[in-house]
Amino acid sequence: MLSLLNPVKIFAGSASASLTKGICEYYGLESGDLTVNRFSDGEFQPVFNESVRGCDVFIIQSTFPPTDNLIELLMTIDAAKRASANYITAVIPYFGFARQDRKDKPRVSIASKMIADLLSTVGANRVMTMELHAPQIQGFFNVPVDHLEGSIIFVPYIRSLPQDNLVIAAPDVGASNRIREVAKALNLPMVICDKERKKANEIANMTVIGDVQDKDVVLIDDIIDTGGTLCKSSATLMEKGARSVRALCCHPVLSGKAYENIANSVLTELVVTDTIPLQQHLDKIKVLSVAPLFARAIRNVHENGSISSLFRQIHNSQTNLDLKSNSKLK
Repeated sequence: MLSLLNPVKIFAGSASASLTKGICEYYGLESGDLTVNRFSDGEFQPVFNESVRGCDVFIIQSTFPPTDNLIELLMTIDAAKRASANYITAVIPYFGFARQDRKDKPRVSIASKMIADLLSTVGANRVMTMELHAPQIQGFFNVPVDHLEGSIIFVPYIRSLPQDNLVIAAPDVGASNRIREVAKALNLPMVICDKERKKANEIANMTVIGDVQDKDVVLIDDIIDTGGTLCKSSATLMEKGARSVRALCCHPVLSGKAYENIANSVLTELVVTDTIPLQQHLDKIKVLSVAPLFARAIRNVHENGSISSLFRQIHNSQTNLDLKSNSKLK
């Protein structure tokens, strides 16, 4: 059982070392000593170089490709359990395979459910993640899930923009619920881009539902992968009379020709978070850190505080999250 009497230890997986450093700075705690031994055949072995017996352990690792990142997280959780950690929380800023959340064609895996089962099987007592592709994935887990929303990061950023002609847009119908909450919090109108796909990562047709004439449009989505949807959406919005288009996406997967697509797009800027580290620098891409948010959430979890309070602060135009300074949490 998680307890205030037990020391907190935060460990970084290989894929999230930089983010973990930021989280620990905000939390006011040194990152734990964890190494991953690698063998010549590609096999690896996470090793705790300090005792975790009786500790409340937070292991931070996003599970973006390659799948080694997921396996490393599972092995690290297993190692913590076998080292007698009191309570293990898997902090997964980007939960990979979340797009495989249903059986949408015959003879396919529901991978997100399988991974949820694996996490609890190896010993995770709790999962903390951010902006799941579908919020109902939380129901796949047999342990408590703390689901942080990208709006906690993006709403303050949108408030910093000139508000006169802003419109919030969903790049597809599936994102409409997500952006509706943001538009409501900001008291701004919303539009929807309705897309038709021929196959994965390829859009056949797109229409815009709503008025964007002479508007500054803010597209919001959970993931940007190849960038095809956002680039097509932004081009369509400009064709419909938008004055400018910027995109806010929580998880910068950015695979394939994504960087090239973004560079050649009509997007004014692409704003992402550091749940996944960028592989290239691009002037159009701005990164907002989720480190203070996760530090606050980890603190609240350990002290049995409220996670939902973080959402209420944002939607009431108030926040205790200082996204610019490196001040430690009290």
